[in-house]
Amino acid sequence: MTDCTEQIELFAPVGCRWVEVKFEGGDVTSDAGVLLLRQVDRRIGLLQRVAERLPDPRDPNRCRHSLLHLLRQRVYGLCQGYEDLDDHDTWRHDLALQTSCERVSPGASSPTLCRLENRMDRLTAKVIHEVFLEPFIASFETPPDRLILDFDATDDPVHGAQEGRFFHGYYDQYCFLPLYVFCGNQLLVAYLRPSKIDAARHAGAILKCLVQRLRAVWPEVTLLFRADSGFCRRRILGWCERNGVGYLVGLAKNSRLMKQAEPWRQEAQARFAAQSEKQRVFGEMAYAAGTWKHPRRVIVKAEHGPKGENPRFLVTNREGEPQALYEDVYCARGDMENRIKEQQLGLFADRTSCHHWWANQFRLLLASLGYILLETLRRLGLAGPELASAQCATLRVRLLKVGGVVLRNTRRIRFLLPDAYPWQDLFWRVAERFASG
Repeated sequence: MTDCTEQIELFAPVGCRWVEVKFEGGDVTSDAGVLLLRQVDRRIGLLQRVAERLPDPRDPNRCRHSLLHLLRQRVYGLCQGYEDLDDHDTWRHDLALQTSCERVSPGASSPTLCRLENRMDRLTAKVIHEVFLEPFIASFETPPDRLILDFDATDDPVHGAQEGRFFHGYYDQYCFLPLYVFCGNQLLVAYLRPSKIDAARHAGAILKCLVQRLRAVWPEVTLLFRADSGFCRRRILGWCERNGVGYLVGLAKNSRLMKQAEPWRQEAQARFAAQSEKQRVFGEMAYAAGTWKHPRRVIVKAEHGPKGENPRFLVTNREGEPQALYEDVYCARGDMENRIKEQQLGLFADRTSCHHWWANQFRLLLASLGYILLETLRRLGLAGPELASAQCATLRVRLLKVGGVVLRNTRRIRFLLPDAYPWQDLFWRVAERFASG
């Protein structure tokens, strides 16, 4: 790092006072809010569970950094906005990070963290996904009556020669195609896949695993599989029917569907011609694709507006009025896209720049662990109108990126935060709610 001296001439004076700038403030942090992440993590035991179950081939007598310390440093760093490994070469000296990782010495360097990523494998992905479900299950004080499992795929652009990267025609770029599963705002699966596959690849197997795990805890729970038309596959629908799982899935339009939906399409067009406002007409019909063994219930949304018609179709085995199923149940899955954006934009889940495949899967899982911590902070620590629906980036700005002076001696560690910090009450309220952890 360049050894900079004061640069008086760079900053304009204030009245008769010169403005001097030096990086000589001593033990000052800009990340005092990482202590809140430590409180959340201790409350739900997330990273502790991961560290206990992952194998560590290193000789413990020669290791300065335990696996738990490495996981905390990497995940907390993503939450604080440090997406690159080389950020840790400086941040590892921050006393706020050291305190949150329960250390009194510098954290791991970027080469140490890089070695952690590159020794991960398939077992790592399996173990971490099993841990994902534990705080989700524990978040319910009483057995839920119904759970909706939202499946969706997204593009993860790559710009190198990473293993498993392929060109995707729809996204017009080289990318991965990760699969996400959410239940409400809670993340259940973050599964990295190559982009040369069908969007629904492995979705049926993942759905089966989730259903078995959830029913082992809540035998009477009603489960609904919800996804767009990319996941409308006969084997998934058939498995849901055989195993008592509801489904509400988009169905890609074709000429036969359009012909069967002609009465509703004509009605929507006639209403628009009479009122000059966008019109929606809902209906239902029995339909069987060529690969289906029997007809299934299809919901029709016939829409006509100034730009013409915009029909949509859903296939379902649920009962209910077509309009309610479409508007109240199916359309709610759109919020899942906001959660995926939080992962990729707020927690850098798309920073999959490692050469090896499993290292990139591990990076996706690290971002997911960070999301679980922040979602828990938001759900339990910010219950109520204030920031209860704030995205991860907003939580970072208001609660995590807090400047302060750190004083550490043999008896205590003191954090002196600014008097002018505008969200002091919120900070204390969150700290109090997780204090029992």
